Amino acid sequence: MPYINILKTLVERTPDAVGAILVDWEGEAVQEYCHCEPYDMRFVAAHKGIILARLKELHSSVKADPVDDVVITARDCHLIIGCIDDDYSLVMNIGRACPASLALHHFRDAVRELKKEL
Repeated sequence: MPYINILKTLVERTPDAVGAILVDWEGEAVQEYCHCEPYDMRFVAAHKGIILARLKELHSSVKADPVDDVVITARDCHLIIGCIDDDYSLVMNIGRACPASLALHHFRDAVRELKKEL
């Protein structure tokens, strides 16, 4: 499965990355690559998928451009959530030591690669 290679490349290229996970429209894991317990990534992804869905609903209700991705910054980490298509999204967890802009650059590269595979 090419997804694991894309996720591994994303995590390994991004300094202080904890992991990345590809999820479907229900928040179910399709594939993950992480330096933590896979359950932890699945748990984060399922809940962050809800946030992305709500943001997409909000934007469509006000006729704004569609949401491609969002960065959530917490005390200890950045979470990047992005759309691959209507059915799949990518979630990445990185430590705060990594600049969000660098992580977002690598994240968007991975989204482009995943779009080719789906």
